[in-house]
Amino acid sequence: MSLVGIELVVFPAALAASFVLTALLRRHALAHRLMDVPNERSSHTVPTPRDGGIAFVVAYLAGLLVLAANGLADSSLVIALSGAGGVVALVGFVDDRRPLSAHVRLIAHFACAGWVLWWLGGVPSISLFGRATALGWLGPVLIALYLVWLLNLYNFMDGIDGIAGVEAITVCIGSTLLYWIAAPHPVAWAPPLLLAFAVCGFLVWNFPQAKIFMGDAGSGFLGLALGILSIEAAWKESAFLWSWVILLGVFVVDATITLLRRIYRRETLYVAHRSHAYQFAARKLGSHKPVTIAVGFINLVWLLPLALLVGLGVLDGVAGVCLAYAPLAWLAYRFKAGAREQQYA
Repeated sequence: MSLVGIELVVFPAALAASFVLTALLRRHALAHRLMDVPNERSSHTVPTPRDGGIAFVVAYLAGLLVLAANGLADSSLVIALSGAGGVVALVGFVDDRRPLSAHVRLIAHFACAGWVLWWLGGVPSISLFGRATALGWLGPVLIALYLVWLLNLYNFMDGIDGIAGVEAITVCIGSTLLYWIAAPHPVAWAPPLLLAFAVCGFLVWNFPQAKIFMGDAGSGFLGLALGILSIEAAWKESAFLWSWVILLGVFVVDATITLLRRIYRRETLYVAHRSHAYQFAARKLGSHKPVTIAVGFINLVWLLPLALLVGLGVLDGVAGVCLAYAPLAWLAYRFKAGAREQQYA
């Protein structure tokens, strides 16, 4: 089968497999009462099946193996994603049923970051003010923190219907366009585009009003997978890491500002809360849908053009991130990111 033929089969197959597996997981959850029951910290109001994210994890990893077997994905990337992503998904799945301590989760997360660094060949050079710069001994520390933060912030940001799926799909579409336009490596676009297709199959069930949630297994996997793909992109072209950081801006800015404000108030960080900007926005608007749609709109209309300019070398990466994040920080402030919940409930 030609490469074009493989692409035409693998991507739709991943979408279909994710859709069907999500339906089966939903049926199983309903039959066994595996429900996410609303409480005072929830953004939903009715009990909803959980752990649907396992569907796109399985569909994506299976599709990656097919891509690798046909030269459309580097074997080192597949091993990094399969090993670390599989462990993170398993930890999230267990944590949803029998909560693990924050220490156990962090140990597992940093171990997975180490696995990724090993299989991706360490830390790539980073473009700083137009020059590829080696980070030396500090590089592995920074990249490990980056991966663990992305993994956890994605879990924090998966709090309203559809938002995590829309973020993943639009970020992956943006990176695919980046590869197609800049085109330093002809097949580098295949793994992120496959992830977009796999998540689409799940999003059909998760878009407002959600019929199933992805759970920690899905959100943790997505955060780590996007982080791994961004590091792999930097190996192709050093400026591409900044492009990915720009594309991830909505989640990074909201989660980081919220975290910093909670640290300042000395709140317990691992306790569930509803103080992210997107959660305040959803309560103010009385619906999840407009907030989820707005995230996709911002990603495609504002962040994607800036990411492309950085990837093409028209705009410096650091300047691009600052430009991209400035209005996002204003929006986070506007919608009270990290404020005490009782003040703006």
